[in-house]
Amino acid sequence: MLAEAGVPSPRADAELLADHLLGCGLGRLRALAVIGSPVPDGFWELIEERSKRVPLQHLTGTAHFRHLTLSVGPGVFVPRPETETLVSLALDWIAAHRPALVAPTVVDLGTGSGAIAASIAAECPGSRVHAVELSEFAYAWAARNVALPEVGGRVELVLGDLRTAFPELDSLVDVVVSNPPYIPSGMIPREPEAAEHDPELALYGGGEDGLELPLATIASAARLLRPGGFFVMEHAEVQAEALAGRLARDPGWTQVASHRDLNGLPRATSAVRVEAARVEELRP
Repeated sequence: MLAEAGVPSPRADAELLADHLLGCGLGRLRALAVIGSPVPDGFWELIEERSKRVPLQHLTGTAHFRHLTLSVGPGVFVPRPETETLVSLALDWIAAHRPALVAPTVVDLGTGSGAIAASIAAECPGSRVHAVELSEFAYAWAARNVALPEVGGRVELVLGDLRTAFPELDSLVDVVVSNPPYIPSGMIPREPEAAEHDPELALYGGGEDGLELPLATIASAARLLRPGGFFVMEHAEVQAEALAGRLARDPGWTQVASHRDLNGLPRATSAVRVEAARVEELRP
C-alpha cells in the first residue's frame, strides 16, 4: 500500500509504524512477522494515513535527530538528517577552541522543533544555549524538546523574531547557528510530506530568491557575535554562491566556507566574525 502511494521507504515505514504500536524493537518485530503473528490493533489505520503522505513523524509523534528523540507533530518543521551536519560544524568549532572556550554561549536563530539547540546543549555540557522561535505552535514543540533530561536545562527558549532576538547578548555570543526558512516563494517542495504538512512559516524565506530571512539571519549573527565568533547557517544549494559572496564582501567577516550535506550538495555556509582591530583596519 505504501509503495503504491509513492512513499520513498515503504518497508521501513511499515516496520516503524508497527513497532510504534508494539514497542518491541525491530529485531523482535521481524521475528514476529516471520512466524505470522497478527498485526497490532490500529496498524492499518496508520498505514492508510501514511499512504496519504502524512509524515511518518506525525504518526509516531517523534523524530530522531542525532542522539535525541524529539517530539514533533502538526505545526512544526520535522528536522531533517542533513541538518545534523550543521550541529557537527558548530560542535567541531567549539572543540577546536578548547580549552580557552570553557562555557561557550550559543544562539540558535529560528529553532523550530528545538533540534539544533537541544542537540548542542546535550552534546556540549558546558554550553549555554539560547533559542528563539516565532511560531507559537513550533515554540510549544520546542519547549518539550529542550526540557529533555539529556539537555540538562541548558537552553533558554524565547518566543520572538530572529531579527531582534537577544539584544542583551549583542557582541557576547561565541557561536550563532541557524536553519532559517529559505525556500524561494515559487519553489514548492516536491515531497507531499513537506508541501502539505510542514508549516509555510518554516519553509519560505521571503522574496523570489528566498533570501530575505537568511540575510536577516546574517545581520543578527553580526550583531550577536563577539569578535572571533563563529556563524554557520543552512540554506538551499542554489543559494550557496550568493550567501558566501555576501559574507565575503563584508569586511566584518572572514574565513567564509561552504559545506556539503550528506548528498554532496552545498547546504551550509560558515564564517568567522572579524576581530575588532581587524575591522578597523579594513574600513576605508
